[in-house]
Amino acid sequence: MNMMDLIKAYKPFNEQEKKDKEMILKCIDTFKDILTRENEIAHITSSAFVINKNKDKVLMVHHNIYNTWSFTGGHADGEDDLLAVAIKEVKEETGVKHIRPITLDIFSLEVLPVLGHTKKGKYVSAHLHLSICFLMEANENDELIVKKDENSDVKWIPINQVIESTNEPHMKKVYRKLIDKIKK
Repeated sequence: MNMMDLIKAYKPFNEQEKKDKEMILKCIDTFKDILTRENEIAHITSSAFVINKNKDKVLMVHHNIYNTWSFTGGHADGEDDLLAVAIKEVKEETGVKHIRPITLDIFSLEVLPVLGHTKKGKYVSAHLHLSICFLMEANENDELIVKKDENSDVKWIPINQVIESTNEPHMKKVYRKLIDKIKK
């Protein structure tokens, strides 16, 4: 299923997802370069909420730019297989080798604000990440490796400590929603 069909087929979990799905679809219709960072206003990113087999821990990275614990993810960079992008990002950012999607469907979607920041010596203006998130399971015994150009740490965080692990108020809401969805 292509990206557009996958997003259109997604059933929103709550009002936030309903409104964000509408905005993501509008951006896809408006911008031809939505899959690349060439679109400096908004672009597609693919994220993964990675849990262990017991569903009591979440694999998170300490993000250098945001200076907080975060789920894994990255830019689509022209790729429309967003599940493949999410898996690639988990492996690159954490070092885990044994990872599998719990479902091939989108688990969550959000429009996330990105504040202006400096990356690799260049200023990046504030913009939006149109985040497509997948639920995955990884082996918590795999060796974890820090990707130093993006993260300063990587670890399994108990699921009941994930919300307090971030200092971004908008992400506390996202993680609370993701955890609620897992519990259902």
